[in-house]
Amino acid sequence: MKAKKLLALAGVSVAGAFLLAACGGGSSNQATYSFVYSADPNTLDYIAATRTTTSDVTSNLVDGLLENDQYGNFVPSLAEDWTVSEDGLTYTYKLRKDAKWYTSEGEEYGAVTAQDFVTGIKHAVESKSEGLFLIQNSIKGLDAYVKGETKDFNTVGVKALDDHTIQYTLVRPESFWNSKTTSGVLFPVNADFLKSQGKDFGSLKPSSILYNGPFYLKSLTSKSEIELVKNKDYYDAKNVHIDNVKLTFNDGSNPDSIIKNFEKGQYSFASVMPNSSTYKSVKKNFGDNIVYGLQLGTSYYLGFNLDRQKYDHTAKTTDEQKASTKKAILNKDFRQAVNFGFDRKSYAAQVSGSDAAENTLRSTLVPPTYVQVNGEDFGKVVEKQLVTYGDQWKGVSLDDGQTSLYSPEKAKASFAKAKAELQKQGVQFPIHLDYIVSQVDNSMVQQASSFKQSVESALGADNVVVDLQKVSDDDFQNITYFSDTAAARDYDISGGGWAPDYQDPSTYLESISPVNGSVFYYLGIDAGSNNPAIATVGLDQYANMLKDADAELLDQAKRYEKYAAAQAWLTDSSITLPTVSNGGAPMLQRTVPYSRAASWVGTKGTGTFYKYLEMSKDVVTTKDFNKAKEEWLKKKAESNKKAQEDLKDHIEKKK
Repeated sequence: MKAKKLLALAGVSVAGAFLLAACGGGSSNQATYSFVYSADPNTLDYIAATRTTTSDVTSNLVDGLLENDQYGNFVPSLAEDWTVSEDGLTYTYKLRKDAKWYTSEGEEYGAVTAQDFVTGIKHAVESKSEGLFLIQNSIKGLDAYVKGETKDFNTVGVKALDDHTIQYTLVRPESFWNSKTTSGVLFPVNADFLKSQGKDFGSLKPSSILYNGPFYLKSLTSKSEIELVKNKDYYDAKNVHIDNVKLTFNDGSNPDSIIKNFEKGQYSFASVMPNSSTYKSVKKNFGDNIVYGLQLGTSYYLGFNLDRQKYDHTAKTTDEQKASTKKAILNKDFRQAVNFGFDRKSYAAQVSGSDAAENTLRSTLVPPTYVQVNGEDFGKVVEKQLVTYGDQWKGVSLDDGQTSLYSPEKAKASFAKAKAELQKQGVQFPIHLDYIVSQVDNSMVQQASSFKQSVESALGADNVVVDLQKVSDDDFQNITYFSDTAAARDYDISGGGWAPDYQDPSTYLESISPVNGSVFYYLGIDAGSNNPAIATVGLDQYANMLKDADAELLDQAKRYEKYAAAQAWLTDSSITLPTVSNGGAPMLQRTVPYSRAASWVGTKGTGTFYKYLEMSKDVVTTKDFNKAKEEWLKKKAESNKKAQEDLKDHIEKKK
């Protein structure tokens, strides 16, 4: 796994609001959607990059085989229809014949063909795509080709049967394969154009890529503005209801500016910040318009650096302090003490306000309702596994919106065990934890301060001190989001987030696999290394659990049960401390509620995908939003059930 579907960590403030725009949007100009973005893309190469900073833009510019409808079902995009063989190994897609490639100037370049999807896979390999992990061990022969064991691409299981038929042969059945087709790594690219651009393909200018999607990129000005315009020649233009998308850079330093601009009609959407200086006036002016969306698929968390190498930003003054902190972090009882001492409701309240804080809380990396196991929520199965690790987990609910993880009493008990063991190792107290934040992101700083207060209060500042390292936004991004190596992780604890790539629990849990986890380096260790810290904290056991779960191909319930066991191990380890989800926070909007595409996976159902989104002339009322939510939930259940039943019609019977 080499991807970074990780979220830019202005994440639970500005970027979090960006993701919430799923149900939001519109402005006084009903032809234009206006909002903010928090980090520039570093490339427009939609195949090579999986960071949301890229896909938030390119998902609107380029289509793949399938996309999501407003209920999260996978529906035709460039593929009009598809079939799968009875053994689940061969997927065949029939392409629509009216899809075209266009230049950034709107000039027709040529038809989208099946060969473009073959070229896309080749480019994924050549560019060492961050998304290769999604397909490398799925498509027959691709792993060997990537590793150089064969140089014959004809051995790879992707074939253009004719101009309008693309076929993939898999190594093994994957019931969730179609969910991967909404990720950039499986998107098409025109070979002639790719060759003409060379290394400039995907550079940060509109002319560096071709377009077959609902919008063109009109302009991209670093830390200033991103503007999209409707592709009026788009094959499905009737479902594109807005003409322009204008996104203005906002680094989080002035969150009140968003609501102020919303009030002026300049923004289509706004997160309501109950702790802000403007909240009273917002409540007065928009009390009947504040709405709460559903919790969504992105899981945010804090993670410990298990083997810190860099100390450019630290409060530690001696090598002894550095060594003591490292030993403490490697001790499970210590990590559990911090976990139980962390008041997540207070943390969430720094953004959502105390009244709404519980609406965003998440206690596990995999959302508890992500999949069902024999009719039971995934999270409930995890709970049953978790209690086997010790009495400290009795009474802990892993449902969204719960606060039962917070327990100062359990924190003190766990710390007492940790301290006794650590003192035998010569550890000196207090333990100093460097928590890195962007100094300009007020919400991030407030959340870190909340963490500091609750942990120090529960454990005692004579035992644990949380030192906030406030750095420039550029330094913060380079240390965290835009760095690919463990050695650059200059912190003891930092925030991260993960958005799912496909409809299987592995999409979350594999992201921090010590073998090939795409963001494992966030924990201060490079994936695939022989770092002794891996065995010290038991991550080798976690890797074996993931391997065992992944080997279960035929019995979905058993597969999910095994992944539930891995999630239970991860929860008990307290290496990562889940915090909140995207969605669920208070907001204001001027779009038709639930008009957009919706999905927890891929790039075609996020709040930054603007096809289907409809504008509302007026600010949506709470009453109308809640009515729409109720109707949507009912229709979604019916639609999802029908879509599941219709899957049998796509199975290709043996002749």
